[in-house]
Amino acid sequence: MTTAKVGAPGNPSVGVVPFTDAVYRSCADAPTTSSGCLMVGGVSYPYEIGQLEVTVGQWVAFLNTVDPEGRNRHDLYVETESSTGWPKYGQVNFSADAGNGSHYSVGHPQWADKPYGFADFLDAARFVNSLYNGRLISKQAGGNGGFGHVTYKVRLSTRTERGMYDLARPDATRARDTGFVVPSQNEWIKAAYYDPRGGGTYSYWKYPTNPGVFGDGAATAPNPTVLNPTTGDVTNAATQPLASYHAGDQPAPSWCPGQVQPDACATVNPIGLDPLTYADLYEGSLGTAGQARTTSPWGTLDQGGNAVEWTDTITAAPSGRDSGRVWRRLHGGISNAPAFQMWPSAVGLQPQDNVFYSHTYPWLGIRIGVIGDLAPGKS
Repeated sequence: MTTAKVGAPGNPSVGVVPFTDAVYRSCADAPTTSSGCLMVGGVSYPYEIGQLEVTVGQWVAFLNTVDPEGRNRHDLYVETESSTGWPKYGQVNFSADAGNGSHYSVGHPQWADKPYGFADFLDAARFVNSLYNGRLISKQAGGNGGFGHVTYKVRLSTRTERGMYDLARPDATRARDTGFVVPSQNEWIKAAYYDPRGGGTYSYWKYPTNPGVFGDGAATAPNPTVLNPTTGDVTNAATQPLASYHAGDQPAPSWCPGQVQPDACATVNPIGLDPLTYADLYEGSLGTAGQARTTSPWGTLDQGGNAVEWTDTITAAPSGRDSGRVWRRLHGGISNAPAFQMWPSAVGLQPQDNVFYSHTYPWLGIRIGVIGDLAPGKS
């Protein structure tokens, strides 16, 4: 896995009113609304964040490592994710008859390098725990395009319930100062929007792809990706800046695996929706990770569009309701959503274990982070 190095520790935060087209030097400068204001983006330490989202191929390797007998004790898999259960979005198949360590496979070869899209936070935390408890075989620092990157090779561990997160606690937070993590909201936002060279507004970009202009709606949004209709590869990478999202005046980026009949992609779904409703609600597809090529200020890819991504930041339930559930923040927009979902103020939230949502919303992704200094031979 390759990470982008994020420096400039102690950078200033910026104020955001949820889902509004502005940033503020502080919340004292923001208008008073029922949505309130949040200070976001400030991080006091250097850290790393995944250059790309966790791919289907990486997720399948994780499943076969932590569930070699195919018992699915932690509900890491449902048939919704299969290529037969959901022809257009089915990323992962399960075979009960396969040998140990081989029960899970990529739904179609084209999915291997797409972001995994059916994660809830507990899935993300278990993936990170497997990394944390695993053996770090190698660590190689490098650079590309003026950005600092680190590539890790890790032998995954079968231990998923404790490590960086103790999942015996519903409100699990980081248990260690060094290791793999699910990024926090501030870590995620800084990597996506904070420009250490002072670009944007108060040094924050409007999109993870370009500074944009706050207050102009979607006028300075990146261009939307166009996907190969049978492979999901990006075909217009030369049209920069670029992100996989649904621009209002254009079709959402979409594809259907070439092995599947187009009618099946257009109509077959596990939710029982009629074809017209299904086409309206499920238009956008996940494109090949990284192929949009447009970088954030720190060299990450696809923080704008493609899959929305979990953070480990716990937040209050909407309207302050105490439902007994743990809610966490997500960020990034999706290929099926408009440009405003890519703004820094798009501080979305979901219960960390919303089973219905994670089984019917195929755009929920994972991006890992690293805190502290990992050394080969250690977790």
